[in-house]
Amino acid sequence: QEQLVEYGGGLVQPGGSLRLSCAGAGMIFRFYGMGWYRQAPGKQRELVAHIASDGRIDYGVSVKGRFTISRDNAKSTVYLQMNSLKPEDTAVYYCKADLGNLDYWGQGTQVTVSS
Repeated sequence: QEQLVEYGGGLVQPGGSLRLSCAGAGMIFRFYGMGWYRQAPGKQRELVAHIASDGRIDYGVSVKGRFTISRDNAKSTVYLQMNSLKPEDTAVYYCKADLGNLDYWGQGTQVTVSS
């Protein structure tokens, strides 16, 4: 059964950095597009970054130049390096695997940016 588990959330000061990891299990990881999404209280879930199975990358407008997505298919893991964090980056961050019309979501990890 497909499963995604996120790691690496926490509390960080403005201007700081965090790296999120998402490990996939029960899937042929390299076939899947992998994305990071976030949802802040009272707001809709939004795209943070996505990396396709062929390596093409897209970023949400608000994180371009600050966040970097990468994947290691040998480890079935996708990463999100977050730099220059701002209070408005505070949200629950979710990992998603997509293949055709199939979507699988992780449970989410809280990122809080505050002094």
